[in-house]
Amino acid sequence: MKTIKGPGIFLAQFMGKEAPFNSLEGLCKWSADLGYKGIQIPTWETRLINLDLAAESKTYCDELKGIIQSYGLKITELSTHLQGQLVAVHPAYDLMFDNFAPDTYKNNPKKRTEWAVSQVKKAATASKNLGLNVHGTFSGALLWHTAHPWPQRPEGLVEMGFKELAKRWLPILNVFDENGVDVCYEIHPGEDLHDGVTFERFLEATGNHKRVNILYDPSHFILQQLNYVQYIDYYHQFIKMFHVKDAEFNATGKSGTFGGYQNWKDRAGRYRSPGDGQIDFKTIFSKLTQYGCDVWAVMEWECCIKSPEQGALEGAAFIQSHIIEATEKAFDDFAGAEIDNEKLKKILGI
Repeated sequence: MKTIKGPGIFLAQFMGKEAPFNSLEGLCKWSADLGYKGIQIPTWETRLINLDLAAESKTYCDELKGIIQSYGLKITELSTHLQGQLVAVHPAYDLMFDNFAPDTYKNNPKKRTEWAVSQVKKAATASKNLGLNVHGTFSGALLWHTAHPWPQRPEGLVEMGFKELAKRWLPILNVFDENGVDVCYEIHPGEDLHDGVTFERFLEATGNHKRVNILYDPSHFILQQLNYVQYIDYYHQFIKMFHVKDAEFNATGKSGTFGGYQNWKDRAGRYRSPGDGQIDFKTIFSKLTQYGCDVWAVMEWECCIKSPEQGALEGAAFIQSHIIEATEKAFDDFAGAEIDNEKLKKILGI
């Protein structure tokens, strides 16, 4: 067994125009004062990290780590969620996902994809330069618009979709392999990797590439009505990252899993601050500890009711209270005795 590290905090949703949310040092002090021990850095946020420079310069990375460590913090992981999304975009989503790309690459899907691939590859080198061995991202999606099979999906469509997705990711995965870094895909609605079956399809399509792993976030499984505890039993060996984000599902006579195109606060399935939803984090922390998952417990704030400041304040204590110090001693050791082979034979009647 292994003790989960934490608490950590994903900084993406806390960025703002005003101090302390507009700079790395401001966010480091704020996070540390709240009781966090690690920060997860979104690489698209240039106020936090220069990804190009981090991929090229070990000196820059050492200086960046020095700043963060001066506040008693560590970098838990880097994230390329927005860039990873752009590795595979169905044309129906081009206009909306253009928001994730620099102006230079908008209205040019081919160039946008090339930029995204380059960005994620740079994150592999940057992670190595920072001494990190895991990385969080999205898979992107070519098939999501066919998630509900109407009209009926033609035979071979799903297989072709995962083959193409793997084709796009394999060169990226190989760069991560060269740098000794695992790629952890956040299993998430809107991505082609959104549950256990789709993760398995992608893993198989990549030839069981050893760098294909999972960022486990149970909130996304509540919205799909998937057994998020049993998921750990199935896939614990792949879980290398962990987001602590809560959710709830309250079906009504008017709204169900698809949400009726409503705003988040009005949907049946909605994200909540840790401790405010329906997720059994006590069991989750127990399972991850039992299986020896070497992860940081990183708070991700996405709540349609509670403010980010209150969510962050409560999140550190919530995570800390759930971290289990893995035992190195069996509770019944006191009743044991030295091994006596002759005695054992007598007990067995042999």
